Amino acid sequence: MDLLDDTVPGIGTYEDFNTIDWVREKSKDRDRHREIANKSKQSTVALLFSISDAFSGWLLMLLIGLMSGALAGGIDIAAHWMTDLKEGVCLNGFWFNHEHCCWASNETTFQERDKCPQWKSWAELMVGVSEGPGLYVVNYFMYVCWALLFAFLAVILVRAFAPYACGSGIPEIKTILSGFIIRGYLGKWTLIIKTITLVLAVSSGLSLGKEGPLVHVACCCANILCHFFTKYRRNEAKKREVLSAASAVGVSVAFGAPIGGVLFSLEEVSYYFPLKTLWRSFFAALVAAFTLRSINPFGNSRLVLFYVEFHTPWHLLELIPFVLLGIFGGLWGAFFIRANIAWCRLRKNTSLGHYPVLEVVVVTLLTALLAFPIEYTKMSSSELISELFNDCGLLDSSKLCGYTSNSGSTSGSLYTAMWQLALALVLKMVFTVVTFGMKVPSGLFIPSMAVGAIAGRLLGVCMEQLAIRHHERDIFRGWCSPGADCITPGLYAMVGAAACLGGVTRMTVSLVVIMFELTGGLEYIVPLMAAAMTSKWVADALGRESIYEAHIRLNGYPFLEAKEEFRHKTLATDVMRPRRGDPPVSVLTESGMTVEEVERLIADTTYSGFPVVISQQSPRLVGFVLRRDLVISLENARRHQEGVVSMSPILFTECDPPMSPSAPPAVKLRSILDLSPFTVTVHTAMEIVVDIFRKLGLRQCLVIQNG
Repeated sequence: MDLLDDTVPGIGTYEDFNTIDWVREKSKDRDRHREIANKSKQSTVALLFSISDAFSGWLLMLLIGLMSGALAGGIDIAAHWMTDLKEGVCLNGFWFNHEHCCWASNETTFQERDKCPQWKSWAELMVGVSEGPGLYVVNYFMYVCWALLFAFLAVILVRAFAPYACGSGIPEIKTILSGFIIRGYLGKWTLIIKTITLVLAVSSGLSLGKEGPLVHVACCCANILCHFFTKYRRNEAKKREVLSAASAVGVSVAFGAPIGGVLFSLEEVSYYFPLKTLWRSFFAALVAAFTLRSINPFGNSRLVLFYVEFHTPWHLLELIPFVLLGIFGGLWGAFFIRANIAWCRLRKNTSLGHYPVLEVVVVTLLTALLAFPIEYTKMSSSELISELFNDCGLLDSSKLCGYTSNSGSTSGSLYTAMWQLALALVLKMVFTVVTFGMKVPSGLFIPSMAVGAIAGRLLGVCMEQLAIRHHERDIFRGWCSPGADCITPGLYAMVGAAACLGGVTRMTVSLVVIMFELTGGLEYIVPLMAAAMTSKWVADALGRESIYEAHIRLNGYPFLEAKEEFRHKTLATDVMRPRRGDPPVSVLTESGMTVEEVERLIADTTYSGFPVVISQQSPRLVGFVLRRDLVISLENARRHQEGVVSMSPILFTECDPPMSPSAPPAVKLRSILDLSPFTVTVHTAMEIVVDIFRKLGLRQCLVIQNG
């Protein structure tokens, strides 16, 4: 039986925790294309098939966009409702959140727009008191209880059903896109559990966001939908292209930023990003954003929470505080990465890692106990950012706008708000370091933005007070007419948020685009660019890795970083295995070996492939064969080919050598032999070899000397 006639199932596939061979996958796809193109000239049915094959990629993108948009809308609505559930319940219908409950009410006033008779706090329901210390104590207790319940449910579900659903998922997706295989990471159970536990984790009030995990959710959708399309199911490299587009969809629905999502995929997560993937990502992100807009989760016809209304021009001198915010963002990014990795290492190497449920419960308890008394930590992070981004209008009831008169002098409420914000900043920093990496779904975008927005707002108010107190000075006279607003604290909060997010993730282009899509503040591109660049420079000076690369390294995933420079002056011969002086390399010969010998070689070694040479005496290279293909072919031959015994010869040659009539039949394995393996000579510089591995996505490279 010749294996060329009939492909054995399993050949050309990969095992878990292995790297794919990009070169082999791409050539497989080219062969498939060629076959379809040749057939399409012969019959109408084949022509229709070739058209449907070309269209299938776009159809898949449409489905991914629809599914991810719908899931994201559901997550937004559920998280909003459950966050408000910690404080009270709506009597008209328990499924209304606080805002929707008071919308329909006729008894609300503008000053107290969040108070209405239909919305009852837990204390009013349980004890019947509407003011006094009893109210505070009961509400405090209920807030902590709900937070603990949500967090406990989240960690239990992750532990029981989908251990891969924890964390943000972006480090693993980066690794998967670079060609690594983690089975089950993008499976249906992970998707279901991640969606449910993400809502629970966000609602529990922990210092985490839902934006990073939404990328993971979108990639799960893509992976599941790929199974319905043969072209993508059978080819790992094609599947990676779809996953690149799906990560763009994730950011598109997380921030309502379709273009930012495409740039995020290109700049931050993708390893291989051809032009075709760019167009498809664009289309999928568009569909997803459209779906989310149709669901309208925030009820304001916008895709985002943080839309800003202010459009006052900024002054050139304000670039100085913007750059200062950039420096703060870079310092925070570097500090956060060091502290978080140290904490995760502690969790990994000590007994702390054995009690993930206890850890989550304790952190939630501390977060809830410390968050409730301060107004700015009690509200959800996204509401906090939304309030910090807002400008003070005449109609604002926010404490941050506690100016007593038109002169802009401060009142007590602004001082209270300032020290509460300063305290909230410290708490957010500490809790974000401890929370990221726990066994619940946790994103990093929103907490980082919250830290930056608080710092920015504090600086903005200081600048504003400076301008008001010294408006007759030369610096301010140029752009501050008395009685008019000349400094917008909300803009400082926006710039601070961008700087801190940039410091942690090291994004630049995509970050600025996401920020202005998120806020609609198109005039503020220059301040955002200045802050993003400064924060990247400062953070890079203190440590080269972004938080995702640091987590990839901490988890020990094989990831060849494209940005890293290779500085060693070594040659291929210094790095190859076996080294000079080691036992010789394990090889197969193209003829002359028996089934038993090959099986023994496989059993004695753990290598994932073997070079095939002419003979042991003349070890010139013929090709390379993968261990998995070899094992499957031998099992198949023993099962289905008549007369195969341990003494049967194994042939990788084209024509059969002469055999005696009594000899057992040979097993021909030429079809699984890679006849064009990638080779370099012993004198090739190692930096070139590393470059070849990166750019071509090789699995292995053979080092030869005179063949």
